[in-house]
Amino acid sequence: MDERVIVCFGDSNTHGSPPWTGEPRPRYGPDVRWPGVLGAALGPSWRVCEEGLPGRTTVHADPIEGGHLSGLAALPMVLGTHSPVDVLAIMLGTNDLKARFAFGPADIATAVGTLVRSGRAFCEATGRPVPRILVIAPAPVTEVGEIGEMIAGGTEKSRRLGPMLRATAEELGVDFLDAGAHIRASATDGIHLEPDAHRVLGQAVAAAVR
Repeated sequence: MDERVIVCFGDSNTHGSPPWTGEPRPRYGPDVRWPGVLGAALGPSWRVCEEGLPGRTTVHADPIEGGHLSGLAALPMVLGTHSPVDVLAIMLGTNDLKARFAFGPADIATAVGTLVRSGRAFCEATGRPVPRILVIAPAPVTEVGEIGEMIAGGTEKSRRLGPMLRATAEELGVDFLDAGAHIRASATDGIHLEPDAHRVLGQAVAAAVR
């Protein structure tokens, strides 16, 4: 059987960063973070490529943390690296809630649409197969502690993001999954996921891919 490839393109919640407690902690193991759960659920005929970078945005070169965090800049390299890609799962937008970007939910949804178009255009221009695309709306956030200050105003914005991303996905003819319908962000820092949430999300993404 030919191997099929799925790329999970996201931020710290795809990377497997645990909730922030004030001290650095190692990322979750491969069997805990949701791309690993996804791979186990899909079985050996699929290869799951984890492309989660903490701090990654949709289209912003972060003026504080660095230009390498722009998802738009990274996506062609990722697609080229793992080509041919059967499924591209994009879960971004949480870092765009940072106050420094002054982005609203409609802006974030538009930026995710830009990623979808960019990925398709890159594949078409380079003669690569265009993957099926799954847009995943991140779970809503809660402003808690240090991170809460960084995303001031983000709670309300994040709650409005899911429906806007759904509309963007429908407009572009790609698949959609609302993570917030399945999981919640940790109460510890309001953004990152606990192991149980990774498990549920991985299984939900597997069902969507099937």
